[in-house]
Amino acid sequence: MHLNFLRNLYSYNAWANARILLVADQLTPVQLKRQPVAGLGSLRDILVHTLSAQWIWLSRWQGVSPASMFDAQGFPTLETLRIRWTQVEAETQAFLHHLGESALKQNIHYFNTRGESFSYPLWQLMIHQVNHATQHRSEAAVLLTSFNYSPGDLDYLVYLNLVNQGLESGGFER
Repeated sequence: MHLNFLRNLYSYNAWANARILLVADQLTPVQLKRQPVAGLGSLRDILVHTLSAQWIWLSRWQGVSPASMFDAQGFPTLETLRIRWTQVEAETQAFLHHLGESALKQNIHYFNTRGESFSYPLWQLMIHQVNHATQHRSEAAVLLTSFNYSPGDLDYLVYLNLVNQGLESGGFER
């Protein structure tokens, strides 16, 4: 049950991220990089952080502890961000495809970007990653809405209803 739950949760995560990116396509390059008053960082900064967190957690699950996150400056356009995110999403889905139920209970030892050592069961880290993405998607949604481009409902049940109606495959494709 846990593995199927995680696979479904990660399909939802990919769907919700793709919805944010699709709506972000409507922004100008200036809007994408504009720093809001609220101190959240630009939409690009938030999206790069969300992508980077997914990549860094996936790396840790595979035994590598990267020393830093992606630099937002390395993604000058939304398209450069989308290309890298598509790669990370494919790697994430491949990881999930080959994952066995017993691996979920194994402790993953890693170092954070400050060199501090941690260890948690894989299933907890995987749920953390999706939860972390949800936080930043909500920040991105606020910024998009401030530009009059709301991403609409990103609720898990909205996703499930679309899947059950055959209107969504859960993929990350554009």
